[in-house]
Order: sequence, then C-alpha cells, then structure tokens
Amino acid sequence: MGFWTLELATKLEDAPWPATIAELLDYANRSGAPLEVIENLQEMEEEGEVSEIYENIEDLWPDYPSKDDFFFNEEEY
Repeated sequence: MGFWTLELATKLEDAPWPATIAELLDYANRSGAPLEVIENLQEMEEEGEVSEIYENIEDLWPDYPSKDDFFFNEEEY
C-alpha cells in the first residue's frame, strides 16, 4: 500500500464516503489533491482493490487519528 501521512489523508476527509478507489481517484483529481494522494490510490487500484468499498478514511488508512486522539477540549474555545 502507498505511503500515507496525516497531511495526505486529510485531503480525502471530505470525499463522498462510502467510496470505491475509482470514486476516490475522481474526487482527488477534481479537488486538486497532491500527486502523492493520487499515486497512493493508483497503487491500491493496481493491487486489485478496485471493487472494495471504503466506508471512511480509517478503512483506507487505519492509522488516521480520530478527534479523540487530539488532546484539547473543543468546548474550551
């Protein structure tokens, strides 16, 4: 699988989930995502993960941090 970072993964945060790799590629191209995002998705497509449906960013990149992973209280701001 491609190399994901938090910065790259956030480019897909607003994608139309659930989505296939083809739909994510389309979204990445239309939204002007960095080339690394597109290359990661293309690599997944080449590995045969085309028909799989991803429910959210965590399905694509399990290490994606949830809001619970951040150490601040939104109510304080």
